[in-house]
Amino acid sequence: MQRFYFDTSVFGGAFDNEFDEATLKLFERVTLGQVICVFSDLTETELLNAPENVKAHFKNLPKQNIERVIVTDEILTLASKYVAEKVVGQTSFDD
Repeated sequence: MQRFYFDTSVFGGAFDNEFDEATLKLFERVTLGQVICVFSDLTETELLNAPENVKAHFKNLPKQNIERVIVTDEILTLASKYVAEKVVGQTSFDD
C-alpha cells in the first residue's frame, strides 16, 4: 500500500478552489484504504490553528488509514541537510 506524507497545506487544499479537485481525490483514496495518510506531530499541532472545516476533515479520516510520526532529532538533521544543500528552501524546513 502506498504511504504519502501529508503536511498541513494538503489538508487545507481540500478547501482551496485551486487544489480541491486533486486533493479530494487523494483523500478519497485514503478513505478507500488505497493510501495511508502519514502526518507528523508537527502537522497535528499546526492543524490546531486551522479553520474548523479543515480540522473536521482531518478528524474524520479513517483511523486505520492514517499514521502519525514523531519529529525526531534524526528528522531535524535530515531537514537541515535538505535546506543546506538547497533541495528545499528554508521556508520548507517544517515540511
